[in-house]
Amino acid sequence: MRIRLTGLDAPELDQTCTDAAGVSWSCSRQARGFVARLLEGQPVTCRPEGRDRYRRVLARCSVSGGDLGASIVGAGWAVAEIDHALVEAGARTARRAIWAGPFESPTNWRRDHGQEPSGLWEWIRA
Repeated sequence: MRIRLTGLDAPELDQTCTDAAGVSWSCSRQARGFVARLLEGQPVTCRPEGRDRYRRVLARCSVSGGDLGASIVGAGWAVAEIDHALVEAGARTARRAIWAGPFESPTNWRRDHGQEPSGLWEWIRA
């Protein structure tokens, strides 16, 4: 089943980021690795909240009792929607992960590269 976490937008698999020194790096693959490690061996509970225009289930998920979306955003691996805006502010201020340098939002990157968004599990498995 395809699931899209509500409250965040993560970099696409082919997307890169730039660090403070101007060096390009594979932030999307490192973000995927972070999420895979976070989920490894842990039960994940998801509460569906509807469907998006691609018919994927929109859900809030938790792992080890914590909000999965907030954990991803707080570690600096995704852009927050309104739900996690304060958590994102902390990641930005600390210049964590994607916020280490200039960053193109996943929405703009998809638009500029003609790509459709992908589901969380496909992103982790790729």
